Amino acid sequence: MFDQLGSIHPLLPPIVGVLVLLVGAVVINLIAKRVLVGTVRAFARRSSVKWDDALVSHNVFGRLVQVVPALIVFVGVPFVPGLPDGVVQLMRNVAMGYMVLMLTLALTTMLSAANTIYAASPVAKDRPLKGFVQLVQIVVWIFGGVMIIAAVLDRSPLLLLSGFGAMTAILLLVFKDTILSLVASVQLTAQDMVRVGDWIEMPQFGADGDVVDVQLHTVKVQNWDKTITTIPTHRLITDSLNKIGAACRSRVPGGSSAQFLSTFRRSASRRKTKLIISLVSHC
Repeated sequence: MFDQLGSIHPLLPPIVGVLVLLVGAVVINLIAKRVLVGTVRAFARRSSVKWDDALVSHNVFGRLVQVVPALIVFVGVPFVPGLPDGVVQLMRNVAMGYMVLMLTLALTTMLSAANTIYAASPVAKDRPLKGFVQLVQIVVWIFGGVMIIAAVLDRSPLLLLSGFGAMTAILLLVFKDTILSLVASVQLTAQDMVRVGDWIEMPQFGADGDVVDVQLHTVKVQNWDKTITTIPTHRLITDSLNKIGAACRSRVPGGSSAQFLSTFRRSASRRKTKLIISLVSHC
């Protein structure tokens, strides 16, 4: 078949061979998604455990399956007749970079699934690990990005890593806020300074309510009027704030920040105000 195509035009065999290879990779990818991922989802729905549901909801298996078509292209492209060596090497490099990308995505989504599983446990309310998980994901993405670039350019990853040393000052300047938030997130979690459910007040950001989420870069606060305020994580370390823990606030009737603040602000008499201040100071 390829000989007949070559007799018509010398470029037809490599073009048809590449098209057949790509179509075959796409078809196998669709079959793998339908069979493997469908089977895993059906098993997760029938099982009584929850960890497999988290893996399915974060599409971990879908990311892993997408390695298959890139692997087919990586293995099959050298067998395409008449394809120049430079094009073969380029396609293999791109396929390898795509495989590393999908494996990096699978690993980061697996970490997100692990955090979802941990967040469902009772201990997560006192010791959330979302900041640490996001830290690990950043590290995975850095090494994954280096490996992807090294695979596409066909260079050693160590050579690229050595180049980062000369760019340290520029990287520190560009990612200053990220680095500060990274250190602050570790301090907040390790020292248990702020957790989800605490009531904090930071007038400089207009924050006055419950902490609803603590992430690597930001902390979300639901104010007493149900509005949401986002605060950079490192500002919780550098700036002053008023904090009332969830356990302390639960002693006030109602327990929520809105009811707590309403109780505080409607206390016109000094006796009631001193009572609430005394309650806060004993927590």
